[in-house]
Amino acid sequence: MTTESTPVPSPAPVPSGAPVEITGAEAVVRSLELLGITDVFGLPGGAILPVYDPLLDSRKLRHILVRHEQGAGHAAEGYASSSGKIGVAIATSGPGATNLVTAIADAHMDSVPLLAITGQVFSNLMGTDAFQEADIVGITMPVTKHSFLVKRAEDIPATIAAAYHIASTGRPGPVLVDITKDAQQQLAPFRWPPKVELPGYRPITKAHGKQVAAAAQLLAESKRPVLYVGGGVIRSEASAELLELAETTKAPVVTTLMARGAFPDSHEQHLGMPGMHGTVPAVLALQEADLLVALGARFDDRVTGKAALFAPNAKIVHVDIDPAEISKIRTADVPIVGDLKDVLVDLSAAYREATATTTPDLDEWWATLDGLRSEFPLGYVPTSDGLLSPQFVISRIGELTGPEGVYAAGVGQHQMWAAQFIKYERPNSWLNSGGAGTMGYAVPAAMGAKVAQPDRVVWAIDGDGCFQMTNQELATCTLNDIPIKVAVINNSSLGMVRQWQTLFYDGRYSNTDLNTGHDTVRVPDFVTLAEAYGALGIRVTKEEEVDAAIKLALETNDRPVVIDFVVSADAMVWPMVPQGVSNSYVQYARDHSPAFSEEED
Repeated sequence: MTTESTPVPSPAPVPSGAPVEITGAEAVVRSLELLGITDVFGLPGGAILPVYDPLLDSRKLRHILVRHEQGAGHAAEGYASSSGKIGVAIATSGPGATNLVTAIADAHMDSVPLLAITGQVFSNLMGTDAFQEADIVGITMPVTKHSFLVKRAEDIPATIAAAYHIASTGRPGPVLVDITKDAQQQLAPFRWPPKVELPGYRPITKAHGKQVAAAAQLLAESKRPVLYVGGGVIRSEASAELLELAETTKAPVVTTLMARGAFPDSHEQHLGMPGMHGTVPAVLALQEADLLVALGARFDDRVTGKAALFAPNAKIVHVDIDPAEISKIRTADVPIVGDLKDVLVDLSAAYREATATTTPDLDEWWATLDGLRSEFPLGYVPTSDGLLSPQFVISRIGELTGPEGVYAAGVGQHQMWAAQFIKYERPNSWLNSGGAGTMGYAVPAAMGAKVAQPDRVVWAIDGDGCFQMTNQELATCTLNDIPIKVAVINNSSLGMVRQWQTLFYDGRYSNTDLNTGHDTVRVPDFVTLAEAYGALGIRVTKEEEVDAAIKLALETNDRPVVIDFVVSADAMVWPMVPQGVSNSYVQYARDHSPAFSEEED
């Protein structure tokens, strides 16, 4: 294997003259500055303390002191996911580093470019169970693109540059750099740009022309195609190219949970979100298709249901920058490895060439799909207990805020309602923990998004369970002038777990009541909690109060806002495909499924 030098992605000029000796800690700060990093989230401790000293003098880096390292990781994710830039989180050794692991794993599942920098004990103490020692490189190796251990000050610039390059190229993801305390304290010449050696790391961006032509031919011949769009379209910044392909082919489009906003909801070709809680037209379009063009999607179990019964009569074109995803779950008839931004341009051109003398007729397919859209529109049944409908609340948040807002959701029922009932017209406007399903994601992710996008309105749409995991970051928001809006969809329970208990466990509600909502002891009281953190706290219990509360939140930009929306615990997420069955059994309400019969092969 030959060793090649990787260019460092930095606009910074090469410093002139002989290299100056600085400490490894100073090299960390200077490297981040020269890479163009402007914001970092972190929490100091003994093993990373040398880095925090020169950080105090930096005029280019804004450090935001979080209240928990997991908050730093999710904030860095929200920063990255809302802007396309790389997010940076810093923590100390031992528990500081392990508190980052959840966010690192989350970023790994959702392909978020994240640079995690951790301090490590002195190198001569490693392996002795020293105070606050943890093998964070070993712990994170399964959930990072790569994890580095640095023991020498002179290796710091090249390692951080390499980590930045790996995290932000190819399929994005998290990279960890663990630096021993003695490496931070040592003196070494600082050279920039460093020589970065990454043998074997060569992401393929340009797809093979013959594969693209084969995909275009299948599209031209298809009678029932579907563009199955995943989060890779957003990560590759290929929404404009997707729009061109869709309008060129006239094929219907579905956008997964991670791809919401990649294609405008208002577009006539958009069928909505597929999967366990997808729209009926999107779910059944995939089932009845004769061709799926999977774009940056990975055939996740929440989309496919029982994989062996998914899209039984469809051929598969699978486009992804990560070759490991191709045919991992569903064998691709035409595999294409490459960057979607480039592939989509080539595919549109190849399709126009393939259809130069013939015009594919999709009228019958669209008649079927339009019939499904007409018969099974997305909707909900108003509550019967006098409490708010969560779907109504979330719809009004989206309508009053508009498509320029950023919406970060926690995990559970409120996440699904936010994906369903807010209309997304642009990429990077919907942030959530899709793969890992991390409760507590919303508040710190919204905080990071607001730092990256200060001129946009940023909402955290959270559940009462999720909110209690990371609401301490409201202190960070208040003290750092980060005026996010938090909508707590308070059904006083772990809502999605409760829904499963209702449907599959005969209503035996084992350990899902949280006592935060209507007719309970309200521990904690979210309004009082918000005020304790310096935020504006509002409680809404009636439908006629909803708009006024949202408008007040939108007008309040001198501090965070928390709205406690007291909603019904009986509201459920529909449609739903029960786990472990064919998507053909999608239910649009309890015990109600569309009539559907699969074709024989």
